Amino acid sequence: MKRRDLVKLLEKNGWYLKRNGASHDLYTDGIRIEPIPRHSEINERLAQAIIRKLGL
Repeated sequence: MKRRDLVKLLEKNGWYLKRNGASHDLYTDGIRIEPIPRHSEINERLAQAIIRKLGL
């Protein structure tokens, strides 16, 4: 999955960039924080696990 597609999905559901980490960007919904790797292509299994974990 392309990173930009995952970020668009997060932002569409109310998540926003909190800060940049060393190798990850940290997104939050105000309560939870989720690190998103800064690779242009994110492993499909990892992307699905993040989506499932956040309930999107």
